[in-house]
Amino acid sequence: MIELTTGVVFLMTSMYGAGSLPANTVNVQPLTSHSTGNTAAVIASTDRTELIKYLKKNFADTPILVEVARCESEFRQFDSNGQVIRGRANKNDVGVMQINEKYHLETSKKMGIDIYTLEGNVAFAKYLYVKYGSDAWSASSPCWGKTVAMK
Repeated sequence: MIELTTGVVFLMTSMYGAGSLPANTVNVQPLTSHSTGNTAAVIASTDRTELIKYLKKNFADTPILVEVARCESEFRQFDSNGQVIRGRANKNDVGVMQINEKYHLETSKKMGIDIYTLEGNVAFAKYLYVKYGSDAWSASSPCWGKTVAMK
């Protein structure tokens, strides 16, 4: 059910814009139904193998986003101290998908998505991909574009 609801919300926001509804009108949940069953361990883990499995499962329909995560964060949501990772070039970029706080935090909050969690970061990345395609990560396209083109 969450998949259907999320898909409808993503479709509607891509057609009508993300900010057109009041924040309490749409209740989008992070992709907890897609979790590996042990999301807490994945979130707390610094084992990239588990995180990659999680991403591949959640991005099965959009494998380009797995490559984006590789290039953007080297498959990391948190650093060794348990803090959400931030971009090297732009400290406003957070998490495995390097979601930019300046441009996307307000929208993510209105959607009920916490981009500081692994699940929320992944859910919002799916939203961005539906709305903008891979253009949302164009700065890292020299990295992931080569890999995607080779497939």
